[in-house]
Amino acid sequence: MPTWNPEQYLKFDDERTRPCRDLVARIALDHPRRIVDLGCGPGNSTAVLAQRWPDAILTGVDRSAEMICAARHKSPHLQWEESDISTWTACEPFDLVFSNAALQWVPDHHLTVPRLFGMVGPGGALAWQVPANLDAPAHHLMRELAASPPWRGHFGETVREWFVHPPHFYYDLLAPWAAHVDLWMTEYFHIVESPAAIVEWYQGTGLRPFLDRLELPG
Repeated sequence: MPTWNPEQYLKFDDERTRPCRDLVARIALDHPRRIVDLGCGPGNSTAVLAQRWPDAILTGVDRSAEMICAARHKSPHLQWEESDISTWTACEPFDLVFSNAALQWVPDHHLTVPRLFGMVGPGGALAWQVPANLDAPAHHLMRELAASPPWRGHFGETVREWFVHPPHFYYDLLAPWAAHVDLWMTEYFHIVESPAAIVEWYQGTGLRPFLDRLELPG
């Protein structure tokens, strides 16, 4: 799992949070009492949840101590827990199990997604979004550069990037158990000022596994 820098991540706060806002707007729950935000990062997604359901008890979970520290500093009134999604377990069911751009870093979705769904209480929901652009030009360039002669010696074995399955995989997982499954894909276009800004964007997310292998700050 890559390490995370809250300041670098939040350089594009609005762009990174937009998919979260879109997802929250689609959740058909009126008054969820208990909500967990898995992979909450610096708390930007948790803030969106708190804005829609201000009376709910919210818990943000993230494996990064740096991210949890930033989230707690910004919103000390919410509950924060340093834990890995792949091993995290709820003490009691949640009305909403939510995750914004985090499950792509968690392996074994055939096990993880049903396990998380099992932590949803009656009438509740499991809602998450993940990127689906692993074949974007920037990702191709990362892999090509890492495999090039000047750099391949720095990386050794293949760098473990994030990964998601196609939509039908998740439908097949959840359809036998869920009362309703809603899937969709959205393509976002972000206008950046320069090529350097593209590097800044990926330095906060997709480049993390490569930078960590080089032990470079991000």
